[in-house]
Order: sequence, then C-alpha cells, then structure tokens
Amino acid sequence: VTLNDIRKIQRNRQPPDSGLMCELLWSDPSPFPGRQPNKRGVGITFGPDVTAKFLKDNGLELVVRSHEVKEEGYLVEADGKLITIFSAPNYCDNVGNKGALIRFDSDMKPNFIQFTAVPHPAIKPMAYASNFNMFM
Repeated sequence: VTLNDIRKIQRNRQPPDSGLMCELLWSDPSPFPGRQPNKRGVGITFGPDVTAKFLKDNGLELVVRSHEVKEEGYLVEADGKLITIFSAPNYCDNVGNKGALIRFDSDMKPNFIQFTAVPHPAIKPMAYASNFNMFM
C-alpha cells in the first residue's frame, strides 16, 4: 500500500465492508509477523514486518494510528515504529482505560499526555448514542 493509494480513497461515504478504506479503519497491529484475520471480524491484523515494509515503501519513519482502545491511552509497538493513541478515557463508560494525546517536540520525539475520565453527566451511559437528535 502506498500513500498515493490512500490518497485515492473516496472518503465522503460510509466505510465499506472490504477494501483499503475498511482495512485502514479496522485493522490492528499484532506482535506476530504477516497478516491474519482480525478478532473484530473485519479488517486484518498486521505484524511489525508489515509496518516496516509500509514505512520503507513510503519513505516514512513512524505510523501514528487510533481507533483501538489501549489501557494506558497509548501503546508503542513494532520496534517503536507504530504508535496507537486513544483519547477516550473509560471508553463507553465501562472499560476503565486512560485516554492520551501525543505531542511531538521540535526533534519529532513523541511526548504522551495521559488522563482519566471525568464524572459522567447525569444521563445513563450511552443514552445519547440512541437519541442523537437530542443535541440538534
């Protein structure tokens, strides 16, 4: 996969069930080499070798990704070449994870800021998800 392949994706639509857009959204890193089916039931898992090849093929040094809960709010994998950042603490009001954000200093060294959830508003957890129009 190249950056040009990614740039060609039509993003203004619902994600499809297969293809590059789906894989970019739902695929997760794995400590095992190669590609395997993903426990999500969609996308794949990819090993450090896949990350290394993507970086080399595209002249990059690091992949920063999201969309996967991490207990500490972030995780550095693939020999430091892949960072997962997750900014939603206590995901879905029941996971208990920290949230994190990443800032890069002037030398492009990543610095992580972790945080915990604040008390939830006085509505049932996830109630807003089933009544989206209440905010409009």
